[in-house]
Amino acid sequence: SSFDVAVVGAGIVGLAAARELIQRHPSLAFAVLEKEQEPAHHQSGHNSGVIHSGIYYTPGSLKAKLCVQGAALCYKYCDQKGIPYKQCGKLIVAVEHDEIPRLKALYERGLQNNVPGLKLIGAKEIQEKEPFCRGLMALDSPYTGIVDFKQVAQSYARDFQEAGGTILTDFEVTNMEMAKESSPESEDGLKYPVIVRNKK
Repeated sequence: SSFDVAVVGAGIVGLAAARELIQRHPSLAFAVLEKEQEPAHHQSGHNSGVIHSGIYYTPGSLKAKLCVQGAALCYKYCDQKGIPYKQCGKLIVAVEHDEIPRLKALYERGLQNNVPGLKLIGAKEIQEKEPFCRGLMALDSPYTGIVDFKQVAQSYARDFQEAGGTILTDFEVTNMEMAKESSPESEDGLKYPVIVRNKK
């Protein structure tokens, strides 16, 4: 088979990239190549499932910006697709006095990153939220959540296929090479075409 674009790996990153590409360029033929029998078989289906709110990253950094935006988009996508999630929140707890300045610094960092709903709470409020937790002070992050990212990845795969994309499973890429008839470099700086070979 011949495709204009092939994405190697049907994990959540590969599927998200393929989904976005086919939405932007619907006239091209796209494939996702996966060596396993199903998408999201490895890390995408075996992670902690946390939807991070964006507290930790350096303010102004691309990571901080994308984490906050990504969390909002993740919740929105799950709502649209009926994928269950729990916006359970998270407490970051200081149990020693010398941890309180670091906790306050995290709070300020989260505010600079525009993380929604952050607040500092005391020992009594900690116990009200988490009866088995003890601490002097905590950073309450209500926007943190959990989701089954394998379900999210499988939904990306359906979106991709419904848009006309092809997913080839049990297709392990073992080699790539430039086709002999290709020009050394295109006008946009990309070399193409590429021949992809698999184990079969």
